[in-house]
Amino acid sequence: MKETYNKEYSWIMDRDMEYAVFGESGKVMFAFAPQNGHTYDFASFGMVETVRPWIEAGKLMVVCVDSIDAESWSDQYGDPRYRIEMQEKWFHYVTDELAPKFVSSENRGIVTGCSMGGLHAGVFFFRRPDLFDTMISLSGLFDAQFFFRDYMDDLVYENSPIHFLPNMPEDHPWMDWYRKSNIIICVGQGAWEDEMRYDAARMRDIMEAKGIPGWVDFWGYDVNHDWPWWRKQLPYFVGTVLGEA
Repeated sequence: MKETYNKEYSWIMDRDMEYAVFGESGKVMFAFAPQNGHTYDFASFGMVETVRPWIEAGKLMVVCVDSIDAESWSDQYGDPRYRIEMQEKWFHYVTDELAPKFVSSENRGIVTGCSMGGLHAGVFFFRRPDLFDTMISLSGLFDAQFFFRDYMDDLVYENSPIHFLPNMPEDHPWMDWYRKSNIIICVGQGAWEDEMRYDAARMRDIMEAKGIPGWVDFWGYDVNHDWPWWRKQLPYFVGTVLGEA
């Protein structure tokens, strides 16, 4: 399995940004680690290894994206406008600089992540289904106010699928993209999954009301918010999307 490390200057972030690529061909999957995660967390905790068969078969290439969560979602005592502006910059770094190296509207990719990475996957998919045709969100939240509490502005709204999706008009061009995509939301019902289970149910109801097909999968009461379960879930869902390795 070929692995490459990249560190490149981002004109949007005005700093060097890192990412790692596993594999050489196939469907491109952008992977986001849990809160405050960095480039190699997804690989270090064994997630890339779980999809090695698809990578070695040439069906999948994984791009592990660095985060700036500490400056945005996690900075609970920071200025909320600055925090969400940093998130928006990072969003545009991924969609305008990084993703176009690998995908296009003719060759869309997958977004996945666990915990806060699951939130990132949801934001990227629902805001840019022209770039991503598959979302695999594992134990993710979809309500930005979990991190911003009673603060709401235009950018928090844009980064909160639970807020903007219900208001999306039927004739919005993204609606057709959603209906032609693979939308997978998975959450356990064990320890530390209460908020994520609640958001998954809300997203299920919103998508049903909008006529958007999606697979919201609630795993068992022994399934906790932790790496061992995410390592089981990811290859299971990748297999449903890409078939056997």
